[in-house]
Amino acid sequence: MTIRERRTRTRLLPPLGGDAPGLLLAALGVAAAVAVHQAVPAVPKLTAAVVLGIAAAHLPGLRPVVRGVARPGLSTAGRRLMRIGIVLLGLKLGLDDVLGLGWATVLMVLAVVAATFAGTCWLGRRLGLPGDQPLLVATGYSICGASAIGAVSQAAGSEEEDVAASVALVTLCGTLAIAVLPLLQQPLGLGEAEFGRWVGASVHDVGQVVATAQTGGAGALREAVLVKLMRVVLLAPLVAGVAVAMRRRARLSGEQAKDGKRPPIVPLFVAGFLAMIVLRSTGLLPDGALTLAGDAQELLLAAALFGLGSAVHLPTLLRTGGRIALLGLGSWVVVAGVSYAGVLLTM
Repeated sequence: MTIRERRTRTRLLPPLGGDAPGLLLAALGVAAAVAVHQAVPAVPKLTAAVVLGIAAAHLPGLRPVVRGVARPGLSTAGRRLMRIGIVLLGLKLGLDDVLGLGWATVLMVLAVVAATFAGTCWLGRRLGLPGDQPLLVATGYSICGASAIGAVSQAAGSEEEDVAASVALVTLCGTLAIAVLPLLQQPLGLGEAEFGRWVGASVHDVGQVVATAQTGGAGALREAVLVKLMRVVLLAPLVAGVAVAMRRRARLSGEQAKDGKRPPIVPLFVAGFLAMIVLRSTGLLPDGALTLAGDAQELLLAAALFGLGSAVHLPTLLRTGGRIALLGLGSWVVVAGVSYAGVLLTM
């Protein structure tokens, strides 16, 4: 083929630009995360996706691609696919499941979330962490890990660097919980159901909860998932509260949104999340549809977390490494301690 023919053929091919390269790279990252999970079932897909995203951003061969042509698509994955995944997350919840926990457990979960969120925000500010990192870390620890961070960051308009650093910290600590918490079951004198509720109340991501609780048996896994999903329900009011706070702060400071519009009190994806909870509670959806939606939700969140992981810049993270690590440790002590006390009081 001559040079002229090659040039003519190139002009006939559609340009691979915009979001396409980044979305393609995110899809490859999801495939790799699924492969890691199949090889090592104890590693949840979402955890693997974050780690692979961080690795891709620092590998010499991939780094120029991640920071260059793939960046728009990876950012789109971190925003838009995250929102769709959060909407589908609502299909994992049923109002009957939450009410079946009993009011004592509901109050315990509320206390754990409130204490963890307030304590982490306070400690993060005292440590002088930049931007929205205290808010995002507090959200991840108190609600549901990286998914909650993504939701609140959308309402708060957080910088991508703050989101990436917070996701990295929460993912790391949640992964460590998979190994650490089962070792504490016997020393703390927790039975199967008690251990499950402690895991559900204190571990961040849903996948990490499953990986941790299954070591305690089927009863522990069931209790852990129910308590965890109760925490997930609180994502909607938390995001709405953050949106209200952002609007109030903008009004007091006289700031205007870039497009001249104020953000909604309840973002559209949160309304979709609540609508999915209601739809699940009607019992109209067959099990096959719920399974398909659950698989799609995991893949979408994995793509979003790969995109967020790819935004982590380790040298920048290391400059605040001591402070952010101290925040992670302090928040871990709070959520584990308060949830342990709550489980003992409610069982």
